[in-house]
Amino acid sequence: MTLTRVDLRHPDGRAFHIYDRVGTWDLSGEPRTSGHDTTHLHRRFDRLTGTWVLVSPTRNARPSATTSGDDRPVCPLCPGGGELPGPFALAVFDNRFPALAVDAPARAGDERIARSGGRCEVVVHCAEHVEHPSELTPGQLAALMAVLRERTTALWRAGHTYVMAFENHGNAVGATLPHQHGQIYAVDHLPPVTTAKREQMHRHRAAQATCLGCTLVDEDLGSDRVVAAGEHFVAAVPFAPRWPYEVHVRARHHGIGRLGDLDDAAALELARTVATVLGRFDGLWGFALPYMLAVQEAPPADGDGGPAAADWHLHVELLPPHRNPSRLKVRASTETVLGLFINDTLPEATAKALRSVEPAPRDWSGVSVPAIEAAP
Repeated sequence: MTLTRVDLRHPDGRAFHIYDRVGTWDLSGEPRTSGHDTTHLHRRFDRLTGTWVLVSPTRNARPSATTSGDDRPVCPLCPGGGELPGPFALAVFDNRFPALAVDAPARAGDERIARSGGRCEVVVHCAEHVEHPSELTPGQLAALMAVLRERTTALWRAGHTYVMAFENHGNAVGATLPHQHGQIYAVDHLPPVTTAKREQMHRHRAAQATCLGCTLVDEDLGSDRVVAAGEHFVAAVPFAPRWPYEVHVRARHHGIGRLGDLDDAAALELARTVATVLGRFDGLWGFALPYMLAVQEAPPADGDGGPAAADWHLHVELLPPHRNPSRLKVRASTETVLGLFINDTLPEATAKALRSVEPAPRDWSGVSVPAIEAAP
């Protein structure tokens, strides 16, 4: 199977990457401005914590699930809905309302203010108005994995400091559009949590002379916290989770730090394992759980560039906010102000509950991760 990619430049300057486009798209009549003024983008330094805060004051104008004048729902991500004029299999394009931008202006004169350089891409998982990953076929999930692998690799090669594909699914975690989609942020500075994790890996290597990523895999496999395991990945509730039903899907093999390191067999297993965990979330209480999903790729080993950190194993963090069928885990004062998380569930018990759920059956036979070729 092969996906054909067409690269387009929107009249407003944004890049579009369309996979298996149907027909010829005419963008000539599209607006020549995105409606978002990137000159306002900047980041501010918090002297108390030593971290940066992104400031994007016009993002409040970004679209949500709205209605047109005749009260029919208008989805910006459906073909003809505002962003994508025609049918496609998958689509990736620069966010109209980014928090980071390649053309963000330079800042001078105040050391507390810096440029918000980077890129924010929207990843539309299918043309059909699908609102949950359970509605995607195994073939579509495999194709999505191929596209994420290609786009994140391209963004790393473009020289960005950190790249993260992610998904916010459901109103409870802030999703404004129900059409199944995700995003990729390419950041031109190393985020604080990523920095802390990298430093912890360096400390572990210095103290133990072993890889912390390998240690975490071994500890998960030897525990009662495993939710699913295969040749390439293990899915487990972490030893010290911050969210009650948090699950990490971690690469088992040393040297697999980024999506670009995956061969097709490992990429397919990752797609299947993530789908299995999401299926168990949905079967836990009989309704589709909202969740956050974040692909944690290896940062540079040192500084803001260079080779990837060798001890960082690629992992996908799955973070549903529910702590029981009717209550959400709220990031309250102790978590937000002190960074002191309180988990009112036992990780071994939540893993057991998830293992007991049989996900809805999917037929993965004959499914493979497609190759991607650029259109001539």
